[in-house]
Amino acid sequence: MPQDISSGLVPSDRPEYPASLNRAGEKMDNIVLKMEGICKTFGEARVLKSVDFELAHGEVHALVGGNGAGKSTLMKIMTGVYTLDEGKIFVNGEQKKIAKPNDAKECGIAMIFQEMSLVNTQTVAENIFLGAELSKGGMLNKAEMNRRAKEVLEKLGIELEPTVRVGDLSVGMSQMVEIAKAVSKDAKILIFDEPTAALSDSETVRLFQLIEQLKKEGVSIVYISHRMNEILQIADRITILKDGEHVITADMKEMTLEKIVSYMMGGEQKEDTKFAWVERSYDESADDLLTVKHLKINSKIADINFSLKPGEILGFAGLMGSGRTEILETLFGIRQKRGGSVLLNGQEIVNKNSKQAVRNGFALIPEDRRKEGLVLIHSILDNAMLPVWDRTTSGKIFNDRKKAAETVKGNISDLGIVCAGMGQRIGLLSGGNQQKVVIAKWLNSSPKVIMLDEPTAGVDIGAKGEILKIIRELADQGIGVLFVSSELTEMMAICDRIITIFDGRITGEIKRKEIKNEEELQNAIQRS
Repeated sequence: MPQDISSGLVPSDRPEYPASLNRAGEKMDNIVLKMEGICKTFGEARVLKSVDFELAHGEVHALVGGNGAGKSTLMKIMTGVYTLDEGKIFVNGEQKKIAKPNDAKECGIAMIFQEMSLVNTQTVAENIFLGAELSKGGMLNKAEMNRRAKEVLEKLGIELEPTVRVGDLSVGMSQMVEIAKAVSKDAKILIFDEPTAALSDSETVRLFQLIEQLKKEGVSIVYISHRMNEILQIADRITILKDGEHVITADMKEMTLEKIVSYMMGGEQKEDTKFAWVERSYDESADDLLTVKHLKINSKIADINFSLKPGEILGFAGLMGSGRTEILETLFGIRQKRGGSVLLNGQEIVNKNSKQAVRNGFALIPEDRRKEGLVLIHSILDNAMLPVWDRTTSGKIFNDRKKAAETVKGNISDLGIVCAGMGQRIGLLSGGNQQKVVIAKWLNSSPKVIMLDEPTAGVDIGAKGEILKIIRELADQGIGVLFVSSELTEMMAICDRIITIFDGRITGEIKRKEIKNEEELQNAIQRS
C-alpha cells in the first residue's frame, strides 16, 4: 500500500469531537450513537466486558484491536446480528433495542461487509433495491429501479451504469455498489470492515474520496482495519479494544503508530511487531531449488523467468492485477500454463492440479484463507491434516487419528496457536490463529517450496510479526519461499530478494540489502 495513498483527500484540520462518553446519560448533541457497558458471553467465554463506544456526527471513528479483541462482536451487536447480554444502546440520544438486523436498519445503521452481500447474477440496480424491489401493476418496475439507482450513483460520484451485472465488476466497484445500497436506504451510520483488503491502490484512493464525501453529508463511519497507515490517514478518532475491554478512545491528533501498537499490545511493544529487517544467510551458490523458464499463463502474463534457492525468501512485488497471484496459482496447478517450463531440483515437472503439486512438494497459502484455505465448520485437527489424510500407512502415517493428533498438538505448540484444543471449530478462532492453522496444514505435507499470497491479510499487528517469524524459520530449514504481499513494510522486513512485476511482465530484480527505503521499492513497482 503506498504511504500517502490519501494525500490531499483527508483534511489536516480534523473537527473536534467529545473525548469521552457522558456516563451520567445526558444527551450529547454531537453524538449519534452511544454504546454503554456492553457485555457479551458465548458459553464460558466473556467476549465483551462492559465496553463503551461512541460515534459522533460526520466522523470516521477507527475501531482497532488484535484478533479476538471483540471488535466484530461489538459491531454485530450494533447491527443486530447478536443481542447484548448487558448494556444500553442510544441512537440520537434515544435508547434503542437492537435485537435483529431490521432493528439496526430502522436506526439507519448499515454494515459494508468484508465479504460482500451482493448477488453477482443481478444488475447494480437490482442489488441496490435487493429486498425492497419496486413494482408497478404487480410487475417488477425495473425502469424506475434503474432511474433511482442512477440518481444514487450520481449523488455519490460513482460512474457506473445501473444495468451492469455485478458479477462483471471489479472488487472495488462492487464495494461502491454496497455503499450505494446502504445510502439508498438512508443509512446514516456505516460500518466498514477491512474495506481495502481486496482493493487496488486506485480503488483505495476512490474509496477514501467517497468516505470524505459521506462525512460532509453527515454520515458517521466506523472504520475497522489492521492497516495502521490507513487508520492514521483517514480516522478522526480511534477506540482501541483488548481482550474484550475498552482501552482508550482518543483523537487521532494525539496518536502515533507506536502509541496505537503499544495500547493494542497491553503497553509492551514486542520486538517482532517492528518489522525490522535483519540480513539472512543462505547458500547463494547452491543449485536452484526452483527454476521457471518462459512461463506463459495467458496473453497478458507471459515470459516469466526466475529462480529460487533453497532457504531463500523471494518476494513478488506489484500492484493488484499485475500477475503475482496468477503465477503462484499456476505453479500450484490451479491454473494451467500455456507455455514454458518449471524445474524442481533440475527436473522438469508439470502440476496439472493441486494434488499433483502437493505430491511434487509445493504448498500454497492462498489469499483468502476463509474461502480457499480452510473448512470453517471443521475442527483444527481436521483442517491441519487436510492435505495428507489420504496418505497410506507406508511411509508417513497420517490416517491414524492418534498419530494425527500428535502431529497437530506439535503444530499448536510450535506455531503458538491460541485455541481451546485441537477439536475446536476453526471458524471460532481469530484471524491470526486461523492463518497459523493454514500454515500448519501445509507444513504437514513436508513442502520443498511454500508460496504465500497475502499471508497476513486481516491479521492484527502482533500476529503479523509472529507469522513473519514463522516464515523466516521455515526458510532457515531450507524450504524455498515465494512471498506475495501488498504491504511493502512486510516485503522489506522478510524478503532476501524482490522481483517487481508490472502488467504481467517482470520489470526488475532487487536484492533487499540494496533497497534503502520503502519509497524506492514503491517506485520500482510502478515502473513499467
